[in-house]
Amino acid sequence: MSQEHPADPVLLEQHQGLARITLNRPAKYNALSEEVLDSLQHILDKLAQDPSLQCVIIQAEGKAFCAGHDLKQMRSKPEHDYYRDLFSRCSRVMQGVLALPVPVIARVQGLATAAGCQLVATCDMAVATESTRFAVSGINVGLFCSTPAVALSRCVPPKAAMEMLMTGEFISAQRAQELGLINYAVAEDQLDQTVQKLADSIMAKSPVAVRAGKAMFYRQRSLAIEQAYDYAGQVMADNMMSNDACEGIDAFIEKRAPQWSGS
Repeated sequence: MSQEHPADPVLLEQHQGLARITLNRPAKYNALSEEVLDSLQHILDKLAQDPSLQCVIIQAEGKAFCAGHDLKQMRSKPEHDYYRDLFSRCSRVMQGVLALPVPVIARVQGLATAAGCQLVATCDMAVATESTRFAVSGINVGLFCSTPAVALSRCVPPKAAMEMLMTGEFISAQRAQELGLINYAVAEDQLDQTVQKLADSIMAKSPVAVRAGKAMFYRQRSLAIEQAYDYAGQVMADNMMSNDACEGIDAFIEKRAPQWSGS
């Protein structure tokens, strides 16, 4: 097991293929300051190169998952070039989450607003406490949540996304689950258990199939349906040639548990 220094704005803990990324600014509601974004990018770059990685959980210390960008820090540098760079850095982090070769689960409590809601929408799966609230609230301070809209509009139906973006109003965890922003809304004392169960289920599968599947899933969404089927067929044929696929099918036929080799 390895863990970053607890004073860091973002912590990383790794154990047997599972990585836990923890936002560690609870007094600031885990706002995405420049330091947090830089730390997240460093961690994502590191994890992307780890062949033993099987699943990632993004979580947060304190009462809130993430309150979005650090508005005080943003107002301290009223320069267009600074804002352009800041939002580009945040976008790189979000794309880094998507680019990780394994599923990423958001463990959410309290609130997730603006870029915090964007982070939830970006993760492959999400579990939240029943009391969690979600919003893309920039419109309330005169700033349309343009970059969060990219992730949100790819996660929930367009009319629901527009309502959230244009009103800035909070939605409940139950409503977030109905819209597909999260997978499960659970009691607070069930949060860790539900997240761990989801991670365990993923890690029990063939690493080859999981990695091929995540990459395929997002790429095919950007293709026309004919191209998507052609691409998916190629990926599936390649997957069938793997040792894990042979082992999995043989194990199913022989009514035994498969032994994955990761190849």
